[in-house]
Amino acid sequence: MAKELTWREAIDKVLGASSAPLHYNEITARIIANQLRTNLGATPAATVNAQISSSIKRDGSASPYVRVAKGTFILAKPHVATSSTSKQKLTPPVDESEDSEEQYDIVSSFGMFWRREAIQWSASPKLLGMQQLGATPVDFNKQLGIYLLYDGREVIYIGRTTDRPLGRRLYEHTLDRLAARWDRFSWFGLLPVKESGQLATLPGTFEATKIISALEAILIEALEPRQNRKRGDDLSAVEFIQKEDPEIQKKKVKASLEAAIEKL
Repeated sequence: MAKELTWREAIDKVLGASSAPLHYNEITARIIANQLRTNLGATPAATVNAQISSSIKRDGSASPYVRVAKGTFILAKPHVATSSTSKQKLTPPVDESEDSEEQYDIVSSFGMFWRREAIQWSASPKLLGMQQLGATPVDFNKQLGIYLLYDGREVIYIGRTTDRPLGRRLYEHTLDRLAARWDRFSWFGLLPVKESGQLATLPGTFEATKIISALEAILIEALEPRQNRKRGDDLSAVEFIQKEDPEIQKKKVKASLEAAIEKL
């Protein structure tokens, strides 16, 4: 069995095979599609971004990477990560917290149009999401921030989570006056996500200019106004796709078995 590539080796392989610059999300997607790494952690895209950005920050012109736009990179020159010379030039592996793109300025992560029916509701439900298919699922039950409830695609309620976590607030809406009115929800979280999949602590302060940009980006992303020709470009957060709570599938299997036994 071939030895799994390091993140840096996988990045170099993908960029080396591309004739055009790639955004770190696309680099990550190609690493996963080509099975260059199986151990992805919870935040593979953030890890890829951090690896490249750290090299540029530490090595300057000696870095094998060039940033051509925000989050978009290309190799500075032909670079083969598997050669002994290349390995010596690599900077040490870094944690996503060293990401010079400042991925966690205000909103660290968000989820769009998650399905209510994919969650096993309780006072502390699992709100499972993945950065990419194959990544370690993250439970956003204790996330803090802003959320929207939808009836179809119409926003019917906007709320915030500060003293109570996101999961608890959403659970309360399955019992209150809105209980029968919403089937999907979106959320924008402030707590950063660690590579291990755990939520980190809330930063102590935020700069006013970043708050304004973040608010605009949230509104554009969440409400999709027709006259805005761009998405929330200042929303430098990572979107997580929803993963159904495994308990939902277990309940479906159990119900099917019970129905079959009744027929017998």
